[in-house]
Amino acid sequence: MNSPVIAVTGLHRGENPQPGSAVIRSLRRVYPELRIIGLCYDTLESGLYSEEDAPDAAFTLPYPSAGLEAFWDRLDAIREIERFDVLIPCLDAEMAPLVESPEKLRERGISACLPSWKAFEARDKSKLPDLCERTHCRTPQTMAVNDVSSLHQAAAGFGGSVFVKGRYYEAQLASTPAARESAYWHMLETWGAPVLVQERIEGEEYNVIGIGDGRGHILGSCAIRKMLRTSNGKGFGGMVVRDPQLDAVAQSLIAELRWNGPFELEFVKPDGPKAEYCLIEINPRFPAWCDFPSTLNCNLPAAAVELALGWQPREPLRHATPGKFFIRHAIDMTGDIRDLAALTTTGQLIRQTEVLSAQCSVSPHGTAILKTIN
Repeated sequence: MNSPVIAVTGLHRGENPQPGSAVIRSLRRVYPELRIIGLCYDTLESGLYSEEDAPDAAFTLPYPSAGLEAFWDRLDAIREIERFDVLIPCLDAEMAPLVESPEKLRERGISACLPSWKAFEARDKSKLPDLCERTHCRTPQTMAVNDVSSLHQAAAGFGGSVFVKGRYYEAQLASTPAARESAYWHMLETWGAPVLVQERIEGEEYNVIGIGDGRGHILGSCAIRKMLRTSNGKGFGGMVVRDPQLDAVAQSLIAELRWNGPFELEFVKPDGPKAEYCLIEINPRFPAWCDFPSTLNCNLPAAAVELALGWQPREPLRHATPGKFFIRHAIDMTGDIRDLAALTTTGQLIRQTEVLSAQCSVSPHGTAILKTIN
């Protein structure tokens, strides 16, 4: 049987990194023979040029604003060159059209671990209160707003200092009317309506990453406490924790949703001996730190591919060791203008592992051999 080809999105690894490169690194830990292609929206996504975890080939996708027809047409054109077998979407904005129309993937012979539309909708930020009521889990008060007046009314009801969140992604802490309005217009322009206003709860932040089997069980998971955060509140470092209370809350949520595929649960736990975990949001994809558990014998991206293909696991998923931690580390990437030009002008870049005479050229930096197919 030929080794499958895996397509991965979300290859930016800057200050606010996307998960794609971490997914690729995890997959190659278990399946080094896999051919992996990157699907990008920007030719300057840094993961495209990484020597350690760059995809074997890369193709540009149209921005979501171009519409779904343009997306599916481009996917068909790419598959004329690279007939990939599994798609791992790593960006929130990609998830809704894929989850809503999984038959479009099946018609093309593409496998993916996607939740049902019912589960996807139930974990929407605006519907978390209903989900948490059914699972007896705490969650901050959240209100969807469509105008500035409603924004300020919601903030006043939540104590003034609130998080203003985009429909799909991003959050800004805003404590003044001017800051709230600025955040509101940014979220509206970037992610569309409605904008979410969420009560601010002080406490330690925890994240749980895992894979659901679609029948209410968690195949594997890893929980961390955030140690470092960026200015946007994103985790820049975290430590593995094992807490039966946190495990139980995560299991109840995934069981209620009958979640299929990758997920990330975000919690805040207020100070105090009797404090309970408070669910902030559920992300329907891997987070940027998903390779960290892979270094601790909990390779969730590999498990996602195995689940999508119906394979038996090559390696068992083990509990990550409590006390192990990660700290994100930024480095400069070296690229070649010919690679960038090829991807920009033709929309594709193919890496070859062998020198094919005059068909290939070698980068002067000694990186991968590249060939552009027109």
